[in-house]
Amino acid sequence: MLALYAMTLGLGALLLFWVQPMFSKMVLPLLGGAPAVWNIAMVFFQAALLAGYLYAHLGHRWLRPRAQAIVHLGLLAAAFAALPITLGADLRPPAGGQSAVWLLGILTLSLGLPFFILSATAPMLQSWFAHTGHRDAANPYILYAVSNFGSILALMAYPMALAPNLTLRQQSVAWASGFFILTLLIAACAWMLARRYQAGGADQRAARESGLSDQVDWGRRLHWLALAFVPSSLLLGVTQHITTDVASAPMLWVLPLILFLGTFVIVFARRPAITHRLAVFVQAPMVLILALLFYWQIRYLRLILPLHLLAFFFLALVCHGELAKRRPAPSRLTEFYLWMSLGGVLGGAFTALCAPLLFDTVVEYPLAIVAACLLRPRQEGAALTWIRALPLAILLVLLLLPRLLGYATDDLPLARLLAYLIPVALLCYGCRGRPIMFAFAIAAILLAGAFDRSSDEIAVTRGFFGVNRVIEKGLGRDQVHIFKHGTTRHGVQYTDPARRRQPLAYYHRKGPLGQVFEAFGPGLGHIGGIGLGIGTAACYRQPGQSWTFFEIDPLVISMARDRSYFSYLEDCAPGARMVIGDGRLALARHQGPAFNLLIIDAFSSDAIPTHLLTREAMAVYLDHLAPKGLLAFHISNRHLNLAPVLADLAGDAGLKALIQHDAGDQRNYYFPSTWVAMTRDETDLSPLTDTGRWRGLQARRGRRVWTDDYGNLLAVTRAWRNLRGDHSVD
Repeated sequence: MLALYAMTLGLGALLLFWVQPMFSKMVLPLLGGAPAVWNIAMVFFQAALLAGYLYAHLGHRWLRPRAQAIVHLGLLAAAFAALPITLGADLRPPAGGQSAVWLLGILTLSLGLPFFILSATAPMLQSWFAHTGHRDAANPYILYAVSNFGSILALMAYPMALAPNLTLRQQSVAWASGFFILTLLIAACAWMLARRYQAGGADQRAARESGLSDQVDWGRRLHWLALAFVPSSLLLGVTQHITTDVASAPMLWVLPLILFLGTFVIVFARRPAITHRLAVFVQAPMVLILALLFYWQIRYLRLILPLHLLAFFFLALVCHGELAKRRPAPSRLTEFYLWMSLGGVLGGAFTALCAPLLFDTVVEYPLAIVAACLLRPRQEGAALTWIRALPLAILLVLLLLPRLLGYATDDLPLARLLAYLIPVALLCYGCRGRPIMFAFAIAAILLAGAFDRSSDEIAVTRGFFGVNRVIEKGLGRDQVHIFKHGTTRHGVQYTDPARRRQPLAYYHRKGPLGQVFEAFGPGLGHIGGIGLGIGTAACYRQPGQSWTFFEIDPLVISMARDRSYFSYLEDCAPGARMVIGDGRLALARHQGPAFNLLIIDAFSSDAIPTHLLTREAMAVYLDHLAPKGLLAFHISNRHLNLAPVLADLAGDAGLKALIQHDAGDQRNYYFPSTWVAMTRDETDLSPLTDTGRWRGLQARRGRRVWTDDYGNLLAVTRAWRNLRGDHSVD
């Protein structure tokens, strides 16, 4: 019986985490990467999950388990009307600006009932199991560990096995088959429940064996809420931090989520691999070291990335361990999960929706760290009295002195810095038994580190797409402003009036884009660009040309047009047209003349818009390209090799393609870059071929072309390709 219930819960969790990326990928080509798409999808999934938990709770309260099983099986049968999950070929969002309502409707009609039922599976089957009379019925929470293991399996399987080998349609059919198997398994669970149903007894056994109580007051409910809220907020906070300020590698966001789910597997297991006592013991030094590295502004990736992940793991593990300790008797199980789900939704909403409006940097991450320290259990044996806390306060003031005196940590000799940090660390560690004092100490260190904001950072803006920064470097004629999004540099400009029209970064005159304009510039009447950056390419503009930029982030446009930071647009192309929105969708709606040159420059960041690299996207580009027009793709990327994808797309569309890897010159702010040029006729590329710096890019035999229905990001990830020994088209 336990194996049956475990298999059912594991499959349900796998389907739940599989359908979210699958459906999001389906709708992406229709609505693009606009903020509303992701916000609405996230709100829908979280609301449906909460509704599923509420349904399970109300069913548990109002119906007997056998009656609830009949109702649930009826809903499962009704859900097959929505399977397999697909979007009609002629489905299009309305042109009247009601895309948000349209998307909610599509999500509800296409996915609503199956997702709602899947969401209810975990708490409902656990409550059923408590009535089976099984020897583990008094502790049905062990099944929650299995459910989260299924979620982890889905997270790992989707990018490594499902997406690379199955089209979206094939995935949809496979998912529907999995849903059918799940229905049979749930029916088997219901049949076994009917055969072995026991009305009571689980609570008494739970109280006797585990000390679980069925007495629940509002203080206990709010504690559940807080213990679920903080790790959920921490999950998104650490993910935002490590993927923008530390190392924005593809699919890096999966690691924190796997660790987050893994903590549930551990704390609800029958015999936890890490005891709660050990987790509490390890958490304090991990968080303290992390806070000191925040203070010291350490940038060594191999040190800080594992430390962030380990500290997050133990912070979440302690919070979820406290949740597991405070779990109620089986009769209150569904209420427990309902409050836990509500806390997770609120924590995610705070970090994803509220924090970008309240803070200009990722402040919510340090706030969540401090909040997690507040939720530590009190340890009397390790407590520091309030009187002995006075030296701590004095040393925390000393901690601020380097900032108050105008020093940065980099300016302090190592010995003097350690003289500050070691006593502070010891006293902070001594506070670990008193959550309030420990949280105060960690907050003070993090606050002191915040004073050491980079002195060359002159502007910070934050929006839905992340944090944008302007960095000032150099002096006199060599002074430059650098535009960074997370860890990626998107443009550089000299501040000297005599040099500020000189294209730099990936767009310098000796590089691939400079060669394109040197070869074709006089004949380029209409030029378009998907992705603006700071508008460096605009300084190739010649009289009589019209320029149009398609940019999804309005904050980027504002920064590029602010002369106090950058002036390429205002100096070189003040009349350039700006179109805000997803590049592919905005280009598809474009009514102007065909472009002689279309620059697609949206891939230097590491979370690339894959819907701009499909067969359908190429059709949009060609529809708006003049007969002898040129496509120029900028595909410089630290982690992804997109050349094979473009080679296959060019071959599929009957285009001729050239590629150039430019080494650049960092001394002159010429960044290394990779560009691909495509035309319909090979002779139109001869001016570039004649330079001797471009080489042909040929499609690979037997490789699948990326489409809106299929894509394989893992196959073009450099680390994965190196692991497999695949160096084709490098």
